[in-house]
Amino acid sequence: MTDVAGALGPLFLLILLGALLGRLKQPGGDFWPQLERLIYYLLFPAMLVATLATANVSQVPIGRLAAVLLGALLIFSVVLWRLRHRLAPDGATFTSLFQGAIRFNTYVGVAGAAALHGAPGATVAAVAVALMVPVINVLCVLCFIAAGTLGSSSLGKSLAALVRNPLILACLAGIALNLSGVGLPGWSQATVELLGRAALPLGLVAVGVALRPQALIRHDRGIWVANLVKLVVLPAMVLTLAWVAGLDPVSRDVALLFAALPTATSAYILARQLGGDSELMAALITGQTLLAMLTLPLWLRLAGG
Repeated sequence: MTDVAGALGPLFLLILLGALLGRLKQPGGDFWPQLERLIYYLLFPAMLVATLATANVSQVPIGRLAAVLLGALLIFSVVLWRLRHRLAPDGATFTSLFQGAIRFNTYVGVAGAAALHGAPGATVAAVAVALMVPVINVLCVLCFIAAGTLGSSSLGKSLAALVRNPLILACLAGIALNLSGVGLPGWSQATVELLGRAALPLGLVAVGVALRPQALIRHDRGIWVANLVKLVVLPAMVLTLAWVAGLDPVSRDVALLFAALPTATSAYILARQLGGDSELMAALITGQTLLAMLTLPLWLRLAGG
């Protein structure tokens, strides 16, 4: 594995560049929201399709990787739900804490895996995305339903959005192209790969733009609980399970990376649309992204050592 700080440092610098651009409101207007839509609906799906359609996924221990990642997610989801009354005063607050504890920033994860292990790391990361994105989205929607923060109309919209999720559809398309043997024929491979290459640097800058430093003035107990779970407890469990499962170094590092990632910036939109505490969500996203600049390298050095 290459030097962890050297691999992750440029990614964090791009996030900080985005934070600076957001602070300066440059470029102005609706540039960043439109760019986020382009990344989410076109560029990042193109990267997933390009990776999964042409990769030798037979070398990825999919079953053991799924057991490690999904097993840890389900365990923590149950524990958080059982402790909900102790962690949050109401349902809206708990849904944001729940998202903050289990969601992950896909852009940082895939970029980090590629920076650490090149093409093999990107392949394992794409498989991890295919495994985790559908499960996490279902868990979050179920959390909103159980917490009673959305009505029947919102439920229908949430389920429809889940079915149309571009990351899920891209993973399914890439896997189908791979298994069928079709791959990406002719010029399509070079075209899709070029689109995909733009996703990660632009996605990282967009992560920085979405940060809300002013939200950090909140000092709710739940913020520290969610941060502790996301950046310390969940990575510790995943690393332990990875060692027990005997994952190879690349799969182990990617599993640990995805477990230790800060929560997704898209969680803020979901909280706002489905009745969660959006300001708390903004504080979690900002705080975890900044803290992860310290905790991620430490976890990966521990795993490599």
